[in-house]
Amino acid sequence: MADHVPNPVTGRDTLHRARRLVVKIGSSSLTTPMGVNGRAIDSLVDTLAAVRARGTEVVLVSSGTIAAGIHPLGLGKRPRDLATQQAAAAVGQGKLLARYTASFARHGLEVAQVLLTAEDLIRRTQYTNAHRALNRLLALDVVPIVNENDTVTTAEIRFGDNDRLSALVANLLRADALLLLTDVDALYTAPPSRPGSRRIRHVASRSDLDEVLIGRTGPAGVGTGGMVTKVDAAGIATGSGIHALVTSAGQAEAALAGEDVGTWFQASGRRQSARGIWLGLLAEVQGRVVIDDGAVTAVVTNKRSLLPAGITGVQGRFDAGDPIELADPRGTVVARGFVNYSSTELPGMLGRRTAQLLEEFGPEYQRPVVHTDDCVRLPLRSRRP
Repeated sequence: MADHVPNPVTGRDTLHRARRLVVKIGSSSLTTPMGVNGRAIDSLVDTLAAVRARGTEVVLVSSGTIAAGIHPLGLGKRPRDLATQQAAAAVGQGKLLARYTASFARHGLEVAQVLLTAEDLIRRTQYTNAHRALNRLLALDVVPIVNENDTVTTAEIRFGDNDRLSALVANLLRADALLLLTDVDALYTAPPSRPGSRRIRHVASRSDLDEVLIGRTGPAGVGTGGMVTKVDAAGIATGSGIHALVTSAGQAEAALAGEDVGTWFQASGRRQSARGIWLGLLAEVQGRVVIDDGAVTAVVTNKRSLLPAGITGVQGRFDAGDPIELADPRGTVVARGFVNYSSTELPGMLGRRTAQLLEEFGPEYQRPVVHTDDCVRLPLRSRRP
């Protein structure tokens, strides 16, 4: 089991020595049924200000906008429908940011609100703009406060939670570490209330968690993911060469001092693009195309664009621009990508050469079905039949 790994605190001082740090905090740690919890925010800000004072750049990914809007709108509980969530977020954003602004001002620090959607990290122009804006804010000694743009995001393209968003932001900014703060002090072998449950101090790989029962939404009921999305986010970070720690907001100060608290996830992979991570792991695909073995070689091995000639079947319903899967003749998904044609257009194009499509339909049909720049090839361990 993971907690038997020798010297489980190895690397924790990365949090204390970090040049750049991304910190994510969840709704349940920031809000009460009556709205924003000012005392909790002040405690977090005091800790982060001390980190800033020792020269570490800090980016805060903060949930809580929807939760902060629930009471002012008289909703009673977190809404389920997207439109009401957007309305609550629109009200809560201002209240949450105002409280952060006042709290950081006690330490002479300016803050900036940065609202992101999936589009901002998967489309090249927006990705570049987000990278430039966040780096410039840090250079100006501003603390960026990042949140998913719940007011305008759609169910189809949203990150789904700020845990995974924080991992993508950490990757985007080449952070040294990611600190995920929640209402539970660590990941346990089973629900912490269960007799015999033990804290997992160190995770070297996802296989360390094969027998661990991981919970979802927390007891407060205002978050969206629970511990399972913390583990997913930590996996995204460590797979991109970034250490991660999961612990409670109350132990943030101890964690940032390098103490043995929470669950430490050891970095294991090389950095990837946030866009590629989202498309390869997180995007909700809208359909699938089946491609022949020749196309598999062209797309996966030779990194070529997918052309209609290599497609043998179309499954599901999707529009141009949607993320889809590319599967081999045996049904194994070998890649994901953004498709340039809808599911109603593609069947009439299957097996045809580009010259044939040009002659019959016109120059707009010279585009590949999935351009190589919009395609993520899946590693063998991620493919599924």
